Amino acid sequence: MPGEAGGPAGVGTAATPTARPLSGHRPAREGEIELKPHAWVHEFPAAVTVCDATGIILEMNARSIETFARDGGAELIGRNVLDCHPEPSRTQLATMLAEKASNAYTIEKNGVRKLIYQSPWYENGEYRGFVEMSLVIPETMPHHVRT
Repeated sequence: MPGEAGGPAGVGTAATPTARPLSGHRPAREGEIELKPHAWVHEFPAAVTVCDATGIILEMNARSIETFARDGGAELIGRNVLDCHPEPSRTQLATMLAEKASNAYTIEKNGVRKLIYQSPWYENGEYRGFVEMSLVIPETMPHHVRT
């Protein structure tokens, strides 16, 4: 979710506790909640970034931390994802957070193609925030229509 332009700003507060990264690259800090890591997501071959309903980054798996290393990596946890995006991406993301709207698209950067999928996540039926998954995809791939 963090963007290329502009540095992140804003940190979690007591009202918006943050969580430690799933990768365990940095220990929990004072005021952070301790999340139970899910083994499957830590080494999942896609960048998985989770934020709360206000945009505070809660979790990043190992691939996400690696992907966003130039932007701060695990240090992005506790910061607002909106502060990591330039316009017009920032406004689009703010709208998605407010409207709980999914988004999917492909990008190519440095010759690597990726599928980006952003979707709201829920806990016990309550909207809690967004998950972004960024998966490397081949240059060409089959498309199957199932009946």
